[in-house]
Amino acid sequence: DVYKRQDILSMKRFSSTTLKTAFVKSIPIFCSYVFVSMAYGMMMASAGFPWYDSLLVSLTVYTGAFQFVLITFLSSGASLITIALTALLMNSRQSFYSITFLKEFKQMGRRKLYMIHTMTDETYAVNCTLDLPKKEKEDTMFLVALFSRCYWIVGSVLGDILGQIIPFDLTGLDFCMTALFLIIFIDQWEKAEKHTLALTGLGIGVICLLIFGENRFMLPALLIVSALLLLFQRKENLA
Repeated sequence: DVYKRQDILSMKRFSSTTLKTAFVKSIPIFCSYVFVSMAYGMMMASAGFPWYDSLLVSLTVYTGAFQFVLITFLSSGASLITIALTALLMNSRQSFYSITFLKEFKQMGRRKLYMIHTMTDETYAVNCTLDLPKKEKEDTMFLVALFSRCYWIVGSVLGDILGQIIPFDLTGLDFCMTALFLIIFIDQWEKAEKHTLALTGLGIGVICLLIFGENRFMLPALLIVSALLLLFQRKENLA
């Protein structure tokens, strides 16, 4: 139909009310993304990568936690297999997010691929709060995803540019990635009734660090943890 044939990035189809709703819903994401993405851009600049590399990575990868890890991989010359497997394992949770909105995405025509690519923890959380008519909900979800991605891209490029032109010490900025994982870990710890899996993952990470060293422990740790999670999930389904 005509609705599906329109350009997926055209703003003419969206009402002012929908644009306003989507923007208001995306404000918390803006507050989070801009500063984190600027830190990412500054780290890219510190590692010697120009602003267009930050832009290219943000356009194609678009997953905050892994983009920070990717800086280390690119700087150390890690193999493509290691990078690909790490990206898959670190972001596999987002596959489960999309399952929640399979019906909505399927009805969004050409936009569904963009919705899958831009699904993040934050956009998923916002989508779950939307109680709108079908057409308005689909448009709002799309705009929230579009706005959020723009926030991240602008922040990463701006951070890279500032990191190259402003002479200040970036020592310690790489702790931003560690802090991000710690916040996620603490948040999940507080929400979970049982902490067996969290402690198991923590223990495996420490053991792999001792065995493989700090430059090689991540991939085996992720593989082992993912295998155990699948095993636990299978046991729960059989129970």
